[in-house]
Amino acid sequence: MKDFQEFGLRPELLKAIADLGYTTPTPIQAQTIEKLINSDNDLVALAQTGTGKTAAFSLPILERIDTSNPTVQALILAPTRELCVQITNDIEKFSKYMPKLKSLAVYGGTNIAPQIAALKDKVHIVIGTPGRTLDIINRKRLDISNIHFLVLDEADEMLSMGFKDELDAILETAPVTKQVLLFSATMPSEIRRIAKEYMRNAQEVSVSKVNLSTETVQHVYYVAHAKDRYLALKRIVDVHPNIYGIIFCRTKAETQDVADKLGHDGYNSDALHGDLSQAQRDYVMNRFRKRQLQILVATDVAARGLDVTDLTHVINFNLPDDPEVYIHRSGRTGRAGKTGESCSIIHSKEMGKIRLLERKIGRPMALGKIPTGKEICENQLFSLIDKIKSIELSDSQINQFMPAILSRIEDIEHSELIKRFVSVEFNRFLEYYKDATDINVIEHSRDKSGSKFVKFSINHGRISNLTPKMLINLINEHLPDKSIEIGRIDIQKTFTFFDIDSKYQNEFIEAFERTPYQGLKVQLEGKSESASVERSYGGGGGRSRSHSSRDEGRSDRSSSYRGDKPSSGSGSRNDRYGGGEKKVYVKGAVKNATTSGKRDYSSLERLTNKKKK
Repeated sequence: MKDFQEFGLRPELLKAIADLGYTTPTPIQAQTIEKLINSDNDLVALAQTGTGKTAAFSLPILERIDTSNPTVQALILAPTRELCVQITNDIEKFSKYMPKLKSLAVYGGTNIAPQIAALKDKVHIVIGTPGRTLDIINRKRLDISNIHFLVLDEADEMLSMGFKDELDAILETAPVTKQVLLFSATMPSEIRRIAKEYMRNAQEVSVSKVNLSTETVQHVYYVAHAKDRYLALKRIVDVHPNIYGIIFCRTKAETQDVADKLGHDGYNSDALHGDLSQAQRDYVMNRFRKRQLQILVATDVAARGLDVTDLTHVINFNLPDDPEVYIHRSGRTGRAGKTGESCSIIHSKEMGKIRLLERKIGRPMALGKIPTGKEICENQLFSLIDKIKSIELSDSQINQFMPAILSRIEDIEHSELIKRFVSVEFNRFLEYYKDATDINVIEHSRDKSGSKFVKFSINHGRISNLTPKMLINLINEHLPDKSIEIGRIDIQKTFTFFDIDSKYQNEFIEAFERTPYQGLKVQLEGKSESASVERSYGGGGGRSRSHSSRDEGRSDRSSSYRGDKPSSGSGSRNDRYGGGEKKVYVKGAVKNATTSGKRDYSSLERLTNKKKK
């Protein structure tokens, strides 16, 4: 791999890079810098957070910028104010020995007047959020008619945040001769539309898997009941006394709730979410960067642009729906050669998501045991002892008090004295965890009847209008002469997990391999403790037929579908597969609820209700 000297960068940039301690370019830098220095072609780069992409586009721009030209020559768009500031700071570091180079960040949430005033001072590079940038353009205060470079950083995130119209307007306003550099973690259809509509002869590079299999990040998941989720989080935090991490939550309300609970329990933590004012967000982020906060509770969007290299932990209070979001989160730890841990707290119905993530990151995730009270107390005690051993003594200041101190403790035995000193800091843990119970969810591989299940998934879910009824009918269609017990059905946005009796695993695979279902192209994957299979079958790849809103209401993405036939054993509970006291049977009432090959759900409902009566 080339070093920075071989790219042909100007001496001022090489000196700044050396000052920063950079010697070897990252994969994204190695693939893009030379291309951008020597070519005017547009570029699409698939790269995730923490890959060094800021330098990948900043260094070529700084190499080719004309500081004698007082006009804006480069416009860099980013999704959040924090990322804009981060990019601006990085550019200032890279251009340390280019005194005439001027850059400016423009973003919402603050007074626009100073930003407009600053634009009058011969700015060469503008870094902005789409909304504020377009606002200033429309006010005729930012002229981008002469820009040579237009960078879309984290383009997928800008689109997911609703900046499509702003991006289109800016791209249409910019000159046709511009060089567009698009950096994104993923390539959804809207990104491809932008590339097709606004880019010319675009080269494409990809290092999207740089953070997936890094050996510096350990991926762990803990299984707990929903009611114990916060208790599990508290124990994970407590068992790591020196934790410095981010806890990710789904919503603003959940973020604030978790942060409030942690604060009430005495943790040095705070929340970061979209409801905070810009001043509040700056205050929280600065405190976290300076390690005045040990734990930050945040939403994904709010944490964008928070560049911290020494996080010990990233904790998913809830698993995100999109695997790419999980990868973004876990990529925030284990940086700069340090180790880190990506933890997830899940419930037993989310094992399918874990298997999907394992395939995505290319390595297994470890099942962690939620710490017991004894384990937490031991770790906290040893941490306290280590702090006592490593504390720096100031003899000159403490010696003057020693005679008085010794006279006050002379009647206390040595071992008793140690206990008392330790208890000053340690008693709250002993008191809190003295009656702590085990909150781990015990996973069972067999149900009450002894039937072992195997988990299957298909690559269709709610987006394909898939319902539990439709899945059952799909199985009926392929195995009409079998009575196969089905466990939990879990319908997600783009895929569905379901469990079937493992005795029929091979027949099930063969049947699906032989016969398509009304032209619907389906990828079938199955996994048990001893086998893993993958099959694709089907024809044209058309979407499934639509269902009424009443039918759709029964397709709950996170709950089990319960059938009409009770399992053997009264009052039993199948925690792993979500079957409860009832399971869906492929044959019997469900099969009989079909007529002429068409599935009549209302008939199934009547049969089910009749059974219940």
